[in-house]
This record gives sequence, C-alpha cells and structure tokens, in this order.
Amino acid sequence: MFGAMFSNLPPVVKNLLIINLLFFLATIVLQSKDISLITELGLHYPDSPLFKPYQLVTHFFMHGSLGHIFFNMLSLVMMGMHLERIWGPKRFLLFYFVTALGAAFLHMLVQGIEIYQLSGSFFPYHNEIQMPIGNVNKVGELLSIPTVGASGAIYGLIMGFALLFPNTEFMLLFPPIPIKAKWFAILLGLYALYSGYLNSPKDSVAHFAHLGGMLFGFIMIKIWQRDKNRFY
Repeated sequence: MFGAMFSNLPPVVKNLLIINLLFFLATIVLQSKDISLITELGLHYPDSPLFKPYQLVTHFFMHGSLGHIFFNMLSLVMMGMHLERIWGPKRFLLFYFVTALGAAFLHMLVQGIEIYQLSGSFFPYHNEIQMPIGNVNKVGELLSIPTVGASGAIYGLIMGFALLFPNTEFMLLFPPIPIKAKWFAILLGLYALYSGYLNSPKDSVAHFAHLGGMLFGFIMIKIWQRDKNRFY
C-alpha cells in the first residue's frame, strides 16, 4: 500500500520527502558518533558565532524528533501533492522555498528585536556589547539555540491549500474530527500568533516562523491570482 502511494507522489514532493528522511537518518547516525548535525545545519541568528549562510537552506531539511518529522512530512504529502499537481513542479518548488525562507526571515527578525531589547544592539556578539549578567545569559541562549524543521514551508502549504480549496474537509488526527481547510488554517495561524506572543521560556517552537510561512504563502498566492487566466 505504502509503495503504491509513494510511487504516485508527484516528483518534487517525493524528492523533498526523501531528502528530509535522509537528513533525519544522518542526524541519528552521526549523533551516535557525537557529531551534531542540528548544530551544524540548523539555523542560527546571524550574529551567532555558529551561523553559516548555508544554514538558511539546510535548516528546513532538519528535524529534532520523530514526531516533528512525521507530522511535517504527513502535511507535505497531504497538501503538497495536490498543490504540485495544480501548479506543476517548478512553481510548487518556488512556493516551498519562498515560504521556508520567509519563515526564517520573520523568525530571525523577531529574534533580532528580542536581542535588541536585551542588549541595545542587533549584533551584540560582534560589537562586544556590555550587558547585565542576566541579559548576557538570555542573549547567549538566543545565539546558541538553532532553529530546525520544515514547519515554515508546511504552514505555507497549508495556507496555499486553504486559499485554493477553502471548503475541502479533511480529518484531523488529534482530535479525530473533520474540519474545513480554511478554518484549519485560521486556527493554526491564531494559535501560532498567540503562542508567539506568550513567548513561554519552556516553549521551544518557532511560532513566528510558522506565521512567516503562512504570511509569505498568502502573499505569493495573491500575487499569482492577479493572472486572471489562472484560478490560483
């Protein structure tokens, strides 16, 4: 059953699925050898000594847990296969990368604002800004903790699907109830906004990255809809 389902996936979704699974497998294998791909390939704030430009792309192929990659890849298959068949491979891949990078941009912008509030500078590490010890520790955490996951792009796909097929119903896993795509996207967006505003110290989820994916997905769809020859 799974073999037939996999063979029927459109090419970009299939290749994204394979790449994400390979990165996850490599993360597990190398972790057993005390090599952290999360640190090397996860996205760090640009002022961090751990930041590398390639992390802007590699971070959204990385995942921190089995549950993390499972739900992201499930959403990629559920939403992505329909969008790619409508848009074609090139447009779908462009949408995926723009929403992923848009998510990273908004996440780093919010990080930068938080760092500025603590230090008075967007680049305290390179400028060697003097701060109170408490603020030094908080800024150090922001600079050292990497962001990983395809969730920004996935939230973009959810937004795209909701705009194109607002009344399509699908079944949630938790709880197992049907919901229309438009309400699902709205609820996810509101939850991300609320959780990002709370900014709980115990919450390691990059909620503003999720919002960034949805925002850039919304913008791209609206730009494409200006072409009246296409319904999307």
